[in-house]
Amino acid sequence: MKYHIIPVTAFSQNCSLIWCEHTQQAALVDPGGDAEKIKAEVARRGVTLSQILLTHGHLDHVGAAAELAEHYQVPILGPDKEDAFWLGGLPAQSQMFGLEECAPLIPTQWLAEGDEVKVGEMTLKVLHCPGHTPGHIVFINQQARLALVGDVLFNGGVGRSDFPRGDHQALINAIRTKLLPQGDDMGFIPGHGSMSSFGHERQTNPFLREAPPPR
Repeated sequence: MKYHIIPVTAFSQNCSLIWCEHTQQAALVDPGGDAEKIKAEVARRGVTLSQILLTHGHLDHVGAAAELAEHYQVPILGPDKEDAFWLGGLPAQSQMFGLEECAPLIPTQWLAEGDEVKVGEMTLKVLHCPGHTPGHIVFINQQARLALVGDVLFNGGVGRSDFPRGDHQALINAIRTKLLPQGDDMGFIPGHGSMSSFGHERQTNPFLREAPPPR
C-alpha cells in the first residue's frame, strides 16, 4: 500500500491518500477540507480515485467529502452509523468552529466492525473503536502493517472524549483490546500529528501505561 498524507484545514488534519501500486486504484481517508489541495495531489500522483473513507463524523475529517465525492463520482464509506448525529449536525459544527457552513452528510454506506473495504488489490479491515465519537472506526491493512486510526490514538496521546457521547474509558478499552493486539510493529497514521507505531505507544504513551501496583 502506498500512501501520502495531505494536511488540511486550520486543525492540520491528516487526510490520507492511499493507493494500490498494482492497480493505481486509490481512496481518500478523512478529507476534512481544502478540496482543491486534495484534488491537486490526486492528479499529481496519477491515481484513480475509487472511494472516500471516513473514520468519524467530525467536521475537520469530513468537510470536503461531499464535494470530492461529487467531483470524482465515487461513494463515501463510513463511519459507523452511531456517528449519524455528528454528520447530520455538520451545519452546527461549522458554526461552532467558525468555519464555512458544511451541509449535512449521509454516506453511501455505513461501515461496522468486521467489514472489509477493497482498494484495488488492497484489503482494509474495519474495527469499531468508540470513545472519541460513538461511531468511530479504524482501517487496518494487515499486509502493509499500517492502520489509519483517525482521532483514536496519537503519537503520545489519545483522542478527546469530552464531546457529546464521548467516553474516555471506552476509548482506552478500544485501544487496548483492538489496536495494541495488532502487534507492536504495526505503524499508524493518526488524524493529527506525526506517525507512530502501536509498540511505541504501548511503551511510552502516558495514557496507556499501566498504573503501578499499590505499595
